[in-house]
Amino acid sequence: MVHQRTAFLFDLDGTLVDSVYQHVLAWREALEAEGIELSIWRIHRKIGMSGGLLTNMLLRETGLTLDAERTKRLRRVHADAIERRQREIRPLPGAKELLAALTEAAIPWAIATSGRMETAGPSLEKLGIDLTKVPVVTRDQVEYAKPDPDLFLTAAERLGVPVETASVVGDSVWDMLAARRARALGIGVLSGGYGQEELERAGAYRVYEDPGDLLHHLDEVGGRG
Repeated sequence: MVHQRTAFLFDLDGTLVDSVYQHVLAWREALEAEGIELSIWRIHRKIGMSGGLLTNMLLRETGLTLDAERTKRLRRVHADAIERRQREIRPLPGAKELLAALTEAAIPWAIATSGRMETAGPSLEKLGIDLTKVPVVTRDQVEYAKPDPDLFLTAAERLGVPVETASVVGDSVWDMLAARRARALGIGVLSGGYGQEELERAGAYRVYEDPGDLLHHLDEVGGRG
């Protein structure tokens, strides 16, 4: 029997870097610039999906409509607001060590994020990601972002592994839903603010506190060199 090795496909915000709440505040700033007031918790519940879908869902809750010009303005203000908050964003505990351990064990891994490179770039730098060696798939590179499976399907393709043998690591229900639709296994982390039961209901078969906790239990999810 041929042994199918596990590969790992990582979300970025809330999974490898502690940035979810900065994104929430940045989206609130963008929405308020359009005269749209929404409670922060409502915005948080949408973090993890694509920016376009996020704004569409939030505007639907307010009864407003989304047009191309408004979408462009929201994205621009959000990107500017995130840039001003970059000093607050840092890798989550154990993130760098987890990625280093996978690399040392020759276990394939990639990053797939609903963010565009303009906002994801600084976080990738803080993680020490070498874009010439690590496949990184951003919103700019696929037709649809989470909860559609395109990001993870593309990441698996670039790794050269069957997506069915990969484990998606993410912090939101949107990651887990996209993993299920891609036919990959889902591993949840609590570092983005979603609860364990929510992640499990969305398809996570294991849930850990953060990347450091996942590293400590890597053998449980097939992380063998």
